[in-house]
Amino acid sequence: MTIPSTDDRPGLIDARPVPHPGRWVALVVILILIAMMISSFVTNPRWDFAKALEIMVQTPVLEGLVKGTIVGTIGAMIIGVIGGVLIAILRLSTNPVLRGVSFVYTWFFRGIPRLVLLAMIGSGVGFLYNRLDFGLPFGQQFASFLGLSQDFTFFTLNVNQFSSTLLAGIVGLGLSEAAYMAEIARAGILSVDKGQAEAAAALGMSRSQSTRRVVLPQAMRVIVPPTGNEAIAMVKDTSLLSAIPIITELFYQTSAIGNRTLLIMPAFVAATAWYLIIGSVMMVGQYFLEKRFGRGFGTQSPNKRFARPAGAGGA
Repeated sequence: MTIPSTDDRPGLIDARPVPHPGRWVALVVILILIAMMISSFVTNPRWDFAKALEIMVQTPVLEGLVKGTIVGTIGAMIIGVIGGVLIAILRLSTNPVLRGVSFVYTWFFRGIPRLVLLAMIGSGVGFLYNRLDFGLPFGQQFASFLGLSQDFTFFTLNVNQFSSTLLAGIVGLGLSEAAYMAEIARAGILSVDKGQAEAAAALGMSRSQSTRRVVLPQAMRVIVPPTGNEAIAMVKDTSLLSAIPIITELFYQTSAIGNRTLLIMPAFVAATAWYLIIGSVMMVGQYFLEKRFGRGFGTQSPNKRFARPAGAGGA
């Protein structure tokens, strides 16, 4: 057998990456645009960042931030998440009536803009109904028919007074959010393999128990990311509470200060800064929640995958 000489073997390959001049051109253009933007912020005195900082720390603005934005977001998301999960379970029910009711709910509230919904709550509901009586169904009619003095009414709500409160705005935003959360929760529940529920049923769990203890904990991996996005979006949607109208709200207060002092742009900058701060904090919380509920799914880093057990020796 003839052994090939070393002169016939190929030498080292001098591989070079393919040049991409378009990337460098795009990078230069982006850097120039960023530099121009920063220059406009720094050199244009009409931004007046000092005045914007003063507006941010004023008492009415801080009160609107806490009561209108933060409290409004928390309350609306609580109603939205709880209501969304219940509606999602109804959508997946075998009862056609429950499925139909849940479908109509999501169709209605997803089709109405939140600004229009809040305006209807603030002005229209009080015009249609001056008060709402809570009690036995048709209790007043039965009491009138039987000649009784008791009309079986347990509680009466003055709609005109309630419709102009922060609670009315929270309820309106929460009902609207529940329609979106229902689809998010339904997608998360459907992402769990049916064998999980079947295994829970084989262990003697009822359908409600398997949903609470088996399906929903696994569905949280899919539910948490869009829920975090909805919560951040709700922070911005609290600015729509002015349609109620509610004055203890961040954007309303900054706009009022800007109109009163003719510092329109610094007022907008102050509101924007607060929204960015709250959104950034919520994004950090969303990251840790996703990391918490995503344990055991996806790929791991090579260092963790091939990590040496504690106390193991050897090369």
